[in-house]
Amino acid sequence: MRIDILTVVPELLDSPLSHSIVGRAIKKGLVEINVHNLRKYGIGSRKNVDDYSYGGDAGMVMMVEPVYRMIEELKSEREYDEVIYMSPDGEKLDQSISNGLSLLNNIIILCGHYKGIDHRIREHLITREISVGDYVVSGGEIPAALLADSIVRLIPGALTDETSALSDSFQDSLLSPPVYTRPEEFNGWRVPDVLLSGNPKLIHEWQDEQALERTKLLRPELLIK
Repeated sequence: MRIDILTVVPELLDSPLSHSIVGRAIKKGLVEINVHNLRKYGIGSRKNVDDYSYGGDAGMVMMVEPVYRMIEELKSEREYDEVIYMSPDGEKLDQSISNGLSLLNNIIILCGHYKGIDHRIREHLITREISVGDYVVSGGEIPAALLADSIVRLIPGALTDETSALSDSFQDSLLSPPVYTRPEEFNGWRVPDVLLSGNPKLIHEWQDEQALERTKLLRPELLIK
């Protein structure tokens, strides 16, 4: 799989994409992630990528030309399944979206910045808009890193135990059950006896019950799905 991320602040993506599961997946050759600096196609001697908005609103807007030229350069080299814009008014990211994107071959992720991007980019170049929540952050770099992480960990071989992803929260519209490790008792707090029983059937039944109860208590809206 190949992920190309377009940004005006590439340094923000250095650490999230270089360590842990994502970093190991890259080293294994399971995924190729390329971060592109949009200033490569900036305008003028200062390589400007933003300008004042028509209409006089406050804040700078990312210009259409640098984004267009970079996307066209990438498209000339390969076909892309999706060109995604990280936007607070896009569809809200959930596990089903990550599952679907993990099956694709090539995707572009555009990070917004400043006040946003020229709307013509959204009208003519973007195939999908994704939000990480109903709030605004300084740019799309951190949301892009979140999206990339949620995708990469689903690629076969990215996790040491591939079955681990199947028991993650939201995979079946339920939260995960509680998990414990050694010691069996700490400060008077004990691990539930059923997890020490060695009986897989009882353990799985307990985990299913706990997942359902936690979802009812913490995220009841998930049960509607």
